[in-house]
Amino acid sequence: MTNTNLVSEKIYDVVIIGGGPGGYAAALYSARSGFTTLVIEKLSIGGQISITDQVDNYPGFDNGIGGWELGQKMKDGAERFGAETVMTEVTKLDVLGTIKKIETKKGTYLGKTVMIATGADPKKLGIPGESEMAGRGVSFCATCDGMFYRGKKVVIVGGGNTAVGDAIILSRIAEKVTLVHHKDELTATKIYRDQLAQTENVEILYDSEATEILYNDFVEGVRVKDLKSGEERVIEANGAFVAIGRAPASYLVEGQVELDKWGYIVADETTKTSVPGVFAIGDVRTKTLRQVITAAADGATASFYAEEYLAELLQTE
Repeated sequence: MTNTNLVSEKIYDVVIIGGGPGGYAAALYSARSGFTTLVIEKLSIGGQISITDQVDNYPGFDNGIGGWELGQKMKDGAERFGAETVMTEVTKLDVLGTIKKIETKKGTYLGKTVMIATGADPKKLGIPGESEMAGRGVSFCATCDGMFYRGKKVVIVGGGNTAVGDAIILSRIAEKVTLVHHKDELTATKIYRDQLAQTENVEILYDSEATEILYNDFVEGVRVKDLKSGEERVIEANGAFVAIGRAPASYLVEGQVELDKWGYIVADETTKTSVPGVFAIGDVRTKTLRQVITAAADGATASFYAEEYLAELLQTE
């Protein structure tokens, strides 16, 4: 195979796209098993956890751990066994052949297997205060950050399963939950709506939209507009949760690997995709729970099935 853009002629056993918990768990297991392993990350080690102040739901850290620090520890653990890391952006993938080609801004890398661990980004409201206070009072994951608001007041924006599920979780923790939804009824399924109806500290504002997150050093409230009357009011809150969906970062394999109607890579608990030698790890794949620990579990699983695939590949060479 000739390519003038090749970084080197080396063909890695495992190339992992994404340096989050799933990616580095896969790198750790793969490198420890003796496979040449490359992690490609475009922004920051740890992925989304790198901007999380405190991770309290990952086992082994009794006082929690900073997201950036956890990401660095995962990287160091994988590199201890020989995994390599390259900080660059992948621009194109060709995964349909036996040898996979990974084109990046630094050149092209080759791999026998590719693991997609690119995650899913929460959709944003795009209102003042949202980006400024992200991770410091504005959250996109109630399961991750809900414990910071015990006995406090929170606002959730959204009306689907994620938003209503978050409202149910937070109703057990927070003093008051206000759910802001732009339609005149919730779009969540009946089982979620029935559970929500049993809560006593959740108020729903229909036909309403959040227009601004108010803050000084901390979040102080959310400005909400009534879409029918046009009137605005401020809802006092210590935290704001945005739950309007996620966008999986699966564009690199679109047209090559099977995706579901929401854009997630179709892969079950084996992490195997529709293309041999290609695995989907963490939030980018079809799954129920998207957490640090489930992403890490995917990484371990993917390395197991990659080893199986590489053994079969060796027999055919």
